[in-house]
Amino acid sequence: MPANYNNSAWFYDRLSRVVYGMALINTQVYLLQFIPAKANVLIVGGGTGWILDELSRIHPSGLKITYVEVAAKMMSRSKKRNTGSNHIAFIHDAIENVSLAADFDVIITPFLFDSFTESTADKIFDHINAALKPKGLWLYADFQLTEKWWQQFLLKLMLKFFKMICNIEATRLPDIEKRFEGHNYKIMAHQTFFYDFVAARVYTNAETI
Repeated sequence: MPANYNNSAWFYDRLSRVVYGMALINTQVYLLQFIPAKANVLIVGGGTGWILDELSRIHPSGLKITYVEVAAKMMSRSKKRNTGSNHIAFIHDAIENVSLAADFDVIITPFLFDSFTESTADKIFDHINAALKPKGLWLYADFQLTEKWWQQFLLKLMLKFFKMICNIEATRLPDIEKRFEGHNYKIMAHQTFFYDFVAARVYTNAETI
């Protein structure tokens, strides 16, 4: 049975604030400043959609947004968000089932990969990667492990909780950084939050930066 974040839609944002304060929000807001005007943007796994409110404050118009979310209840909340005068297409499906043209200027994956095993992450990464234009930007936000002992403890607790509630498949973080390196992405900018446990990275597939 695939993961089902419908079960967490009503408390997901509230729980993240209780555990992490504003860190998960600030991580994603940090990335939004790198989106250029009139960009064609793909958002994968936007959750309850609050990121659309923030994006419309920066770009009230001119963006073309494709918003992919697998959980119906998350999608329902997302559709109620403010998108300004931007053009937006909502797609309720798993990203691996969505046919994507290779014409996106920017891809955003907010806390997407931490739910997957290495093999699933491979398939999803390759599928999303094929949709990014040359010289495009991939805005990546997710957890990371450094040498702080409590990070491993908190990660295991979090994954067990979402395994029980939402049936996620992951038992550890997949090595997404290795995949970016393998596809010759370069880091344009980066920032960490919540004592280095949360990372925001701006990747580009441009040959030079």
